[in-house]
Amino acid sequence: MRIDLHTHSTASDGTDTPAELVRGAAAAGLDVVALTDHDTVGGHAEARAALPAGLTLVTGAELSCRLDGVSLHMLAYLFDPEEPEFARERELVRDDRVPRARGMVAKLRELGVPVTWEQVARIAGDGAVGRPHIATALVDLGVIGSVSDAFTSEWLANDGRAYVEKHELDPFDAIRLVKAAGGVTVFAHPLAVKRGSCVPESAIAELAAAGLDGIEVDHMDHDAPTRARLRGLAADLGLLASGSSDYHGSRKTCRLGEYTTDPEVYGEIVRRATGAFPVPGTGG
Repeated sequence: MRIDLHTHSTASDGTDTPAELVRGAAAAGLDVVALTDHDTVGGHAEARAALPAGLTLVTGAELSCRLDGVSLHMLAYLFDPEEPEFARERELVRDDRVPRARGMVAKLRELGVPVTWEQVARIAGDGAVGRPHIATALVDLGVIGSVSDAFTSEWLANDGRAYVEKHELDPFDAIRLVKAAGGVTVFAHPLAVKRGSCVPESAIAELAAAGLDGIEVDHMDHDAPTRARLRGLAADLGLLASGSSDYHGSRKTCRLGEYTTDPEVYGEIVRRATGAFPVPGTGG
């Protein structure tokens, strides 16, 4: 089995529609794909409707969190999307994305970049607006050469000149909310240092003690020594070790299925979940 548990569609900051994403996953030879858009489940219905035969969909979301001033992302799988408290918190995070993006546009304009909110909003479309949309605008303007070039201290990284904070969940609350909704939590790319500051391993241990299920080990932003270090940490803490592409369509260079999750780890995620179940494709 080939299993990719971290992808994004136009419901957040990917460039493939949910339907295009699941068709692309099947074409890439995947058996299981998780749709984990940022702080939203808005793409799930379309992905289900278009799901090709032979491909299984895992519903999920990537949650924006912050711990001691450091941003981090929490993957949540197979939760009940209607659970009221968790749904309310996701809405708060989503609602803060627009004023935050407007604030970053304002900072960029102060720095002499002729970007406009209308340009960013057009790129985001109906998706949950985020930094990759602003980065795409900078590429279109010729300010930078690629989307990844925006995620530096020069521009939009967590310590960047144009960075603006947004409402983010405490990761301990995120674990509690996902668990209450019957879901499973995996800390996304925990040591992706190129994105900015990362929480220390001691914090990962505290999250594990609070009920964190796993950490994303095999990821494009982790080099081989980092992956080995994380695999050892997962073993020491009794955490599941997953692997994923973090696919964003043409907005990033990673390919669907570039990194994958061991079938036994996937089976354990499914076993622990009670809020929702994987959706088998029937050729929609």
